[in-house]
Amino acid sequence: MLGAWNAVTHDLVSITTDATVSAETMCALLGKIAALGLTGPITLVLDNARYQHCELVETLAARLSIHLEFLPSYSPNLNLIERLWKFIKKDVLDGRHYATFEGFRGAIDGCLAKISTKHREKLKSLMTHNFQTFDPASFLAA
Repeated sequence: MLGAWNAVTHDLVSITTDATVSAETMCALLGKIAALGLTGPITLVLDNARYQHCELVETLAARLSIHLEFLPSYSPNLNLIERLWKFIKKDVLDGRHYATFEGFRGAIDGCLAKISTKHREKLKSLMTHNFQTFDPASFLAA
């Protein structure tokens, strides 16, 4: 699964695949975002996965007028989509076993289908623009 969360409208754009997420999957997501017809500048915040940095993805993003903003390494607290994935994992996986891949995928698809309805209230407080930051401090390893 690959997704983008609109921090303004609180809508999810996602691509689900049975294969490994790749540059081609990323390009499909970029195409889906561009097809929304959003106005104004579009910035996609990314977490530095290798497939996001390839020439194919960067060229398509430039052609679609989508700015790719890469977060510093190891900073999932700055990426809203990570909060959504954590929510989905808890809703779908927490203490559950799926006998088949189809059952597992169906549970994920079902959760995603309810993002804008059943889960909207729960996500309101989770998907905010509040980010954990740290004041400058000295850290010592023990």
